[in-house]
Amino acid sequence: MPERIGTLDFVRGLAVLGILAINVTGFWGPLLATFSPAIPCPDPAGALWFVAAYVLFEGKMRGLFTLLFGASMMLFADAAERRGANPDLLQARRLLWLLAFGYAHYALLWWGDILFPYAVCGMLAFCFRRLAPEPLAASALLLFLASHVLAIPGDIAFIGSESRVLAGHGTPAEAAEHGAMMGRIAASVAADARVLHAPFLEAVRLRLTTAPLLPLENLGATFFETFPLMLLGMALVRLGLFTGGWEARTLRRIAVIGIGAGGAMSAGLIGWAAAQGFPAGAMFAVMGSLAAIPHLLMTFGYLAVLLLLWPRLKEGAAGRCLAAAGRCAFTNYLGTTLVMSALFAGWGLGLGGVLPRGALPLVVLGGWALMLAWPEWWLARFGQGPLEALWRRLTWWGPAPHHLRPPAADAA
Repeated sequence: MPERIGTLDFVRGLAVLGILAINVTGFWGPLLATFSPAIPCPDPAGALWFVAAYVLFEGKMRGLFTLLFGASMMLFADAAERRGANPDLLQARRLLWLLAFGYAHYALLWWGDILFPYAVCGMLAFCFRRLAPEPLAASALLLFLASHVLAIPGDIAFIGSESRVLAGHGTPAEAAEHGAMMGRIAASVAADARVLHAPFLEAVRLRLTTAPLLPLENLGATFFETFPLMLLGMALVRLGLFTGGWEARTLRRIAVIGIGAGGAMSAGLIGWAAAQGFPAGAMFAVMGSLAAIPHLLMTFGYLAVLLLLWPRLKEGAAGRCLAAAGRCAFTNYLGTTLVMSALFAGWGLGLGGVLPRGALPLVVLGGWALMLAWPEWWLARFGQGPLEALWRRLTWWGPAPHHLRPPAADAA
């Protein structure tokens, strides 16, 4: 396996595990429960888990996964070109199939799909793959920072308005705005509860009739994170980050600054929110524009640490296990949705909203065990995860001529 493929798989393995630590709340309860431990109702133990997950995982694991998606698109294009195939055609086909997988994931199982936004952002990002990596990275960072920083003044103003209302001296207009927001939250929680507790076919019907365009709404909500981070991943693979081209000293600096500064900022934000009782409007800002820079810093800090660790771990059991989980990330991602839905949805065990929120870390540990248990055994026999193999076959549209067949690693 090429060194950069192994590195990407290792980082991807950690990222897909970390994503479950955030997604588990969305499997357990309504969409807005992922924004606040006070939704749908306060739970002290659940609040402790929310705070820990926010500092350690929220935004950081998704950021890693998005960077790697961009890097993988470049590696896929390289592999296609080496075999004389048209990388643009194959990548378009690959992402269109991902789009279909993503919408099916939403319609059949869960509102929190990321594959649909990834497919759309990937198509747009791939148009820029021939740009030099330095201006590509600079443009991506500028877009990411500008889009989030511009939203901060409005969010801060709303936090001030909400705090005045909660203190009892807001203006009538502020009180009306806050009341309307709380009404929308209550309606959203009720609608999500209907879907969560419905039998399987009824849940599918509700998704398709009440919110058929939710994947597009999720795309709009996440575009200015997903698209620039994909561009960054594309640039970084060209700049040699994943092939040992960066000095260990540089990576250590990135790790210390990213995790130190980003972690302190994340802890400060969520600590302030906890001291205020997690007010709803403030939490939307704490999970959104205010968190963008600390999330980005910690994403790069984590990435630097993992790149430093990979040469030491790649021959050991832990490194091989995590890299195998990363090679099967597509199957693990969709597989955990199926397992978690079977635990929490009404058509399964129906534990959603019933299991105490504070017990979710135990569910995460169980999910991690499942995600790590099978990939090495499977890959030793079949070379690719089951959904990875299906996606590859659909991308290459059946058995390709021998000189165009990509090895499993190239189909990442």
